[in-house]
Amino acid sequence: MDISKARCASCDQPMTISHMVCTPCNLSLEGTFEVPPLARLSPEDQMFVTAFVRHHGSIKKMEELFDISYPTVKNRLNAIGAALDKNFQAPSPNAAVLEQLARGEITVNEALERLNP
Repeated sequence: MDISKARCASCDQPMTISHMVCTPCNLSLEGTFEVPPLARLSPEDQMFVTAFVRHHGSIKKMEELFDISYPTVKNRLNAIGAALDKNFQAPSPNAAVLEQLARGEITVNEALERLNP
């Protein structure tokens, strides 16, 4: 089963993962885990993104690998980007400072200085 396309038979909403197991360690983890955006892409689009990243974003190399034209590479990347953008939320510029504060790596005063330069 392609988990990236798994949908509820009753309400047609995306399914989530609730159980993961490491077979060699016999470690089991239960909870509600959302499928990451890249995993929601079709296997073909996942392969395309993997090739693109492995070749450092070279459109020329993508043309060669997939035997497609420049406009086709761009259109495919635009379509994949649009699919990924649906749920994309840019992290807050202050998120790193707040995370450091939460971990106790910086003081409240240091956090305030970094948040209000």
